[in-house]
Amino acid sequence: MHRAVCPGSFDPVTHGHLDVIEKAAKLFDEVIVGVGVNQSKSRLFAPDERMDMLTRACAGWDNVRVDGFTGLLTDFCLQHDIDAIVKGLRAVSDFDYELQMAQMNSSLAPVETVFVPTSPEWSFVASSLVKEVATFGGDVTGLVPDFVRDLLVERLAERAGGQ
Repeated sequence: MHRAVCPGSFDPVTHGHLDVIEKAAKLFDEVIVGVGVNQSKSRLFAPDERMDMLTRACAGWDNVRVDGFTGLLTDFCLQHDIDAIVKGLRAVSDFDYELQMAQMNSSLAPVETVFVPTSPEWSFVASSLVKEVATFGGDVTGLVPDFVRDLLVERLAERAGGQ
């Protein structure tokens, strides 16, 4: 069985993320969407909320499951018998950083990185941009699943009300 991980913070999950996850699900027997849990980083959504959103968004793929991890991704790969790390590339500029990460990861564990190009319609979508647009009242419909958009708008309203 060939198992892969699609790692990220997914704060929140976008259609660009789901595009890469879907491609990985076609290439591997099992895909684990690995949600990075770094307590030192400030995120809009808590780790359990991000995992819940991903579980719901990935429900249509039988060979995809969601799990959180702390520490090194390569340790997570070793613990879960993962053969490959799948990384989406939105632009050529992503490649330099991701190649460095791939080389570092392969020096730490027997794991290969597979680069998957994001479909052109999602190449501009990033969680940070989605949050920024939504923060200023922009409509992010079509960039994230509808239920994620609703949760995002609700969370941003809570934050704005608390300030």
